[in-house]
Order: sequence, then structure tokens, then C-alpha cells
Amino acid sequence: MPPKIGFHKSAYAQGRNENVFSILIPSWNNLDYLKCCIQSIKKNSRYQHEIIVHVNEGKDGTLEWVQHQGFSYTHSKENVGVCYGFNSPASLATTDYLLLSDDDYYFAPDWDFYLVEEIKKLDHIYFCLSGTMIEHSPTQYSSMIAPHNFGNTVHEFNEEKFLKEYNSFPFENWNGTNWYPMLLHKTIWNLIGGLSTEFTPGMGSDPDMMMKLWHSGVRYYKGISQSRVYHFTSRSTARVKKNDGNKQFLLKWGLSKSTFFDMYLRLGQPFMEYTPEPDKEKFKNKLLRDSLKRLLTVWKKG
Repeated sequence: MPPKIGFHKSAYAQGRNENVFSILIPSWNNLDYLKCCIQSIKKNSRYQHEIIVHVNEGKDGTLEWVQHQGFSYTHSKENVGVCYGFNSPASLATTDYLLLSDDDYYFAPDWDFYLVEEIKKLDHIYFCLSGTMIEHSPTQYSSMIAPHNFGNTVHEFNEEKFLKEYNSFPFENWNGTNWYPMLLHKTIWNLIGGLSTEFTPGMGSDPDMMMKLWHSGVRYYKGISQSRVYHFTSRSTARVKKNDGNKQFLLKWGLSKSTFFDMYLRLGQPFMEYTPEPDKEKFKNKLLRDSLKRLLTVWKKG
């Protein structure tokens, strides 16, 4: 049976037109992190934004808190994952720009200003922009600022220290964008149909969305260094029963996520303006390997 999702638009949101972004935040019984995330948006944003939450279950008081705050929200009685968790609140957005956010972020001062300034430079809507995450632990990804530990959990978070130091780490704009917070024009979001729900609860849905953006004509993938958030990391994904997103991506697109990141997005490389078409000759060995893996996977399923 498909998930039943309730839609609730606040009267306050309907009467406002000053909002710049519609910030979409799925949250699964993660109230302390959600509160921290939203409080940081209110405290550290240059502009006013619309906040729309998808409440997965909400048995920890999230639903009541969101209602009391007067936010627009969608609600499912069970966890429906991030695909429905972003698609459903997106339907309530009243601005032209959708910002996809996890609930375990703390947004640094002026995070939104740098995104708005980037939009002003462009004469089109075929872009995908991301903020830059600061994480407390070492990471394999060159697009993140790490390790810089300001607290492993929201209860340990040293906000004062973070606000003094977050902007002191030298970092360049980067290419690719596969991470949240992610900014898209609503027209482009509608063009690609949002996140593909066959990836529910969500593993592999992000690179799938990037591939859909690529096929729709997007070539401007930029991570903005100065738009920074602190990430407490995977508070919800650690609890969920995961789908095999790697296999699904391989079967759908005929290549692996890693090949897509390297060959198409050039994820984590210094920003290169408009991303060029892939050099298939350079990646022919990877593409051959991926083709064999896909054939083997199909054969095993048969």
C-alpha cells in the first residue's frame, strides 16, 4: 500500500511573499536536531525563508512542535524515507527556489547570502548549487571541510567556538555537488520529477537526481565554499533499513555511482565553471567494468 501523507500549509506562509528560499527538511523522530537546525536558519540567515518540514512518524513530539511553530508541513505516520520526505513538502513551496536540507545541520552565518549572490551571476536556471559541509570526523570526500570537531552530537555542540572559527578554514569552491544543502530552481525540480521514489528510503537517490539533472541539460554544478554548515552526520540513515542504491543506480543508468562522480560530475574537483561532456575514452575501462557488473547483476536476478 502506498504511504499516506498529510499536507498542511500554514496560513502564515500563504500570506507572505518576502521569502527567498523554500527550505525542505525531512525529519524522523530527530526533534533536538531539527530544533537546532531551524534555530540556526532563523539566527544566521541574511534573508527570510520559508521552512517546510516533512515529519516522518513524529512520535518524539516533532509533529506537535512543528504545528506549534506554524510551519507548513507534510506528515506520514510511518517513515517513508527522504524521497517522499523531500517530494511531499516541495509540493507546498511558494518560492521559486528549493533548498534541500538534512535536519542534522547547523547553518553558519550568511550561508544564504553567498547562494543568492551566485544566483545573481547567472542568466539561467540550469544550475545545481550546494553549501559546504564542515564535519567533525575525517572524510574521504574532498568537497568537505574535515576534520574540525565542534561536537559529535547536538548536545555536545560548541556553538560559540564554531561561530568564531567556521570561516577560518581556507577552502575553494568545488565541482560536482551531490550533497545537501542543495539549491535548485523549482522549474528544474519539476522538470526532473524530484527524487525518484523507487530509491526509497533513499540510498542512491542523490546521484540519481544528479544524473536526471545532467540529462535535463544542467551543466553548472557548484559547491559554494563560503556557504557553510556544520554536519553532525547520519543521525537518521544509521537507523533505517537501507535499499541497495548502488545496485539500483547501476541497473538504471548502466554505470556505477563512482564512475558517474568521476566521469560526469568531477565531484570534489576545483570548480570548473560549466562541466564539460565526459571523455568516454578516458573511462573506457571503468565503463567496461560497469557493463560487466550490470550484466552479472541482471543474470543473477534472472
